[in-house]
Amino acid sequence: MKKIEAIIKPFKLDEVKEALHEVGLQGLTVTEAKGFGRQKGHTELYRGAEYVVDFLPKVKIELVIEDNLVERAVEAIQQAAHTGRIGDGKIFISTVEEAIRIRTGERGSDAI
Repeated sequence: MKKIEAIIKPFKLDEVKEALHEVGLQGLTVTEAKGFGRQKGHTELYRGAEYVVDFLPKVKIELVIEDNLVERAVEAIQQAAHTGRIGDGKIFISTVEEAIRIRTGERGSDAI
């Protein structure tokens, strides 16, 4: 099993969710987040005063899936979240040792 974490622009969430659904994936967790990458935020003007916005709004999507679905999921996220501009986000993939469904006690891929 693998865990995919994707940090994307908030307005791309619905497109990414639909793309993952089309691939056949259903369960995911979404968290509102703030952060910055290489762009280190940006400068804005408010009532004539300039100020730096260094933490930009982002959305973090997490899903745990079987190994054979990883490439399709990553491709779906990449295509749906892509704008071509700085700050499109990142995808992280890590190995999951075990998954346990609390309600039934199911383990492994049965739990996801």
